[in-house]
Amino acid sequence: MFAISLIVTSTLQQNATREVLAQAGLMLDSAKAIRSYTETEIGPLLDEKMVSAFRPQSVPFYAATQNFLTLHKEHPDYSYKEATLNPTNPRDRATDWEADIVQRFRNDTSTRQVSGTRDTPLGRVLYLARPIRVEPGCLSCHSLPSMAPPTMLARYGSDNGFGWQPNEIVGAQIVSVPFASAESSAGRVRRDVLTAIAAMLVSVLLVVNASLYVLVIRPVRRIARIADQVSLGDTSAAEFPRGGGPEVAALSAAFDRMRKSLDKALRMLGG
Repeated sequence: MFAISLIVTSTLQQNATREVLAQAGLMLDSAKAIRSYTETEIGPLLDEKMVSAFRPQSVPFYAATQNFLTLHKEHPDYSYKEATLNPTNPRDRATDWEADIVQRFRNDTSTRQVSGTRDTPLGRVLYLARPIRVEPGCLSCHSLPSMAPPTMLARYGSDNGFGWQPNEIVGAQIVSVPFASAESSAGRVRRDVLTAIAAMLVSVLLVVNASLYVLVIRPVRRIARIADQVSLGDTSAAEFPRGGGPEVAALSAAFDRMRKSLDKALRMLGG
């Protein structure tokens, strides 16, 4: 049972981890869709208003992050960040471990996705990350300060978020989930599976014990009782039972032959 528990636990944890990462992947796909929608649909509507005031709602990064903050209220275990090495908004600046992931994408531009775990003060965390590449639409705000909207410079300054190059990897979309979430899911399923296995084993044990009693123990006890009567010379003892398994039937037949031989010997001695 212990070995079964280990195997079931390991398998369920792996499955739960894959399921959580799959959900994280869907969230990254959703963020990508929101970024694209913002760039193609929302941005053009706010171009004229950008002259008088900078509208962060026109920035795909901002739209994706704000959308996830709303989603975070319903799914507090998940966190999302568009971690960037040189962002305009300080909120998006990559921490040390996030910068390592971004650098990994920069070192191998063919890598589309990375996942793993890391230790935090609150416990182990699963993460899924995808690279952020500079697209043509990004260059109007992030190539040179002189090309950026004056209202954006007035809000964020001209020191950060510039010098981006076409198709350069400047950051990573990262979804993080506490490992306890996957362990909790696996734990619930493990309890259900082990309970079902235990119930099945108990049922099998009861069936085996009942079969053993009916086919072996009860017939052998009856054979032993009749044999004891015969050994004491009780000629009125019942016939040896014919039921039970093949081995018990063979034993009963052997005792029956012995009884007939004993009866014949006693008659010969009496005659």
